Amino acid sequence: SPRGPHGNVHPFSDEDASIETLSHCSSFSDTASVADEGGEASEDTAQEDFQYKLKGFIDSTVDKSAKTRQGALDGLKTAMATRILYEFISERRMTVTDSIERCLKKGKGEEQRAAASLACLLCIQLGPGIESEEVFKTLKPIFKNILADGSASIQARQAVATSLGLCTLVAEDDILDVHASMECFENLFTRSYARMDGTCPLISPQMSQLHTNALLSWALLLTICTANQLKDILHKHLPKLPRLLESDDVNMRIAAGETIALLFELARDLDSEFEFEDWEQLCDKLNALATDCNKHRAKTDKRKQRSVFRDVLKAVEEGDFQSEAIRFGTERMTIDSWVRKRMYDAFREFVGSGMNYHLQANEFIRDVFELGPPMLVDSATMKAMKIPRFERHLHNSAAFKARTKARSKFRDKRVDVGEF
Repeated sequence: SPRGPHGNVHPFSDEDASIETLSHCSSFSDTASVADEGGEASEDTAQEDFQYKLKGFIDSTVDKSAKTRQGALDGLKTAMATRILYEFISERRMTVTDSIERCLKKGKGEEQRAAASLACLLCIQLGPGIESEEVFKTLKPIFKNILADGSASIQARQAVATSLGLCTLVAEDDILDVHASMECFENLFTRSYARMDGTCPLISPQMSQLHTNALLSWALLLTICTANQLKDILHKHLPKLPRLLESDDVNMRIAAGETIALLFELARDLDSEFEFEDWEQLCDKLNALATDCNKHRAKTDKRKQRSVFRDVLKAVEEGDFQSEAIRFGTERMTIDSWVRKRMYDAFREFVGSGMNYHLQANEFIRDVFELGPPMLVDSATMKAMKIPRFERHLHNSAAFKARTKARSKFRDKRVDVGEF
């Protein structure tokens, strides 16, 4: 992605989006360092400076220069990935949505990719409810058009395959529409299925990446499916998904393995006695991938694959999950299921190293992982955590608002009428 100042815009790429990096980027860190020195007054100034920069980014998303637009989108992405900006964003959500729509329709590959990512970050900032639903209603038809359009830029289609999944998770208010989005993904990843004779269709690496992104989004939406939908999916897709394990693309094999593990977990949640007809054959295949010595495959690919498939095999054979503890601020959370892992990985893809900050202060993400309202942290603890005064102020104001505001609960609108 382009770097360097374009007018007032300092673009950042995704790799730059870490809080550590931001503290070295004058355009974002001036606010924090000024605030640390001069108390309340300069904290207000810092806040104003920061908001002024964000307004500049929003204005620049409609610039004539593609480079400037790209920079503005990247600047907004970085800000939303690493800060909680609910009030600022909420007031300007339709302006930002209009810009995203314009960049998706008129921009080229990289600009469309940045716009699709920004749509997700916008939904993550707003959380579920009427505001994100409005944003998504505008963008969903454009996402679906790009996804289905074989002549559209492959980068745009790859990005949209990921963004449609996450935006649906956050902002879709109708379970039937969740199902319709899942069908869009099925139309893509099923093209990577090995044929009945075991041979694989010829697919370019770029197209395989599109299919992989579609599969991962589909798996993400499995986590909010109703029991009735899951039963249908298990019947229709679980017997065929192992055909993706034959893919030449290591990322597709891994995504398929993790999706199969996730489906087994969900199936056993529905019915502890769940049985799969081709279970032994599947375990043999997973075992082969967990011990793969294929000379034609790259060493790093094999190492990555073996590690994942050892976990997938345990999941399918024993219903086991390798738990992982995530520490953030003064708290910790355990990733103790394939459902949680899929959700954590999906959010982390967009907020990057801002994930710990969102786990601390973003109500919606805390809700998803059942962490309760954000904790009010006293300034001594925050100082010990080396959080700048400006960030401390933002964190506690977010925590305070969360405690006083009853936000709609995650999932409550997605009721399956047929289940009562």
